[in-house]
Amino acid sequence: MKVIFMQDVKGQGKKGEIKEVSEGYARNFLLPQGLVQLANSGSVKVLEQVKKSEEKKKDQVRENAKALSIKLQETLVTIKAKAGEGGRLFGSITNKQVAEELDKLKIKLDKRQILMEDPIRSLGITTVTVKLHPEVSASLRVQIVHE
Repeated sequence: MKVIFMQDVKGQGKKGEIKEVSEGYARNFLLPQGLVQLANSGSVKVLEQVKKSEEKKKDQVRENAKALSIKLQETLVTIKAKAGEGGRLFGSITNKQVAEELDKLKIKLDKRQILMEDPIRSLGITTVTVKLHPEVSASLRVQIVHE
């Protein structure tokens, strides 16, 4: 019996796949639980339309991420911090503080998108990588100035 998976079923198929399963398994388990739908010509057409619309949404999200990456390349984030001799900070600047400063500049980013190997511990300009999308990342310049 041909069915369209509506959800991922471990060992059987992923959401959106059309597969052949045994009739008993489909009628007794998959269909009552709403995990699959019978594959007929109408449901296959609906599935294709859903896949196309999802692809459009993914493309739009990718384009938005590219536009934001261009904006971030041109942005300089300035953070004031207390520092001692030699430009060494008392404490450090983390990705959370960078995200808060970006928020003040009307750029909404989650702190987990800002990738920093180590917190910033000195005055000056540091380049930080921002992961906007699995395929799109940007460089952000962060300037730390003496308070």
